[in-house]
Amino acid sequence: MDLAEVQPRLLEVGDVVVVMDTTYFGKVFGVMVFRCPHRHKNLLWKFLPYETIAEYVSGVMELRQRGWNVVGIVCDARRGLVNAFPDVPVQMCQFHQVMIVLRYITRKPKLEAGKELKELMLLLTRTDEQSFRHWLKQWHAKWKKFLAEKTVDEFTKRWHFTHKRLRSAYRSLETNLPWLFTFAHHPHLSMPNTTNSLEGAFTHIKKKIHVHSGLRIDRKQKLIQELLRGK
Repeated sequence: MDLAEVQPRLLEVGDVVVVMDTTYFGKVFGVMVFRCPHRHKNLLWKFLPYETIAEYVSGVMELRQRGWNVVGIVCDARRGLVNAFPDVPVQMCQFHQVMIVLRYITRKPKLEAGKELKELMLLLTRTDEQSFRHWLKQWHAKWKKFLAEKTVDEFTKRWHFTHKRLRSAYRSLETNLPWLFTFAHHPHLSMPNTTNSLEGAFTHIKKKIHVHSGLRIDRKQKLIQELLRGK
């Protein structure tokens, strides 16, 4: 296996919508992947200790240097990433947005406002922008005073918002909303609204790697490359 060489991909370049994300293999390394969901092929990948916006930008630049015309990007909610490509439409993964909100309010929220927000989030991937904006606006109008409630520390006399995590969940939605329905604004591109095409590939690879859990890092990376090449 040490002598095995990963063969280069041979794909005809052209217009491409790129789905990109990073997955990790323990605490040792991650692999950043750039995939074409329409061709069902991974176009580029690189191993790194952690993901950065600069690495995503350099990956897109490398694809362009190889001749790909990147006409759209689908990515996660990493802060600043959606703003890193002003020249192409960017779709933020709706599934990632759902997970962000659920991390703040939990999967079993106790507050009534949290329960209603959770129900709204579960509709995100199945509704249109106009409806979602309308429902979110109604939710905020209903709970605006509740979100503004403050708690004063009896000793320091300093205050903080009582429902900080609920406020953070809403603020995340409000901030990312301009990129949650990009796919609907550019129907001719057939952009997916999630990075699920990559998530499936990641799951497949990790199952294969688990079978060979005793591999050295260099051999593991070669195996990952072969699996990415085949997916």
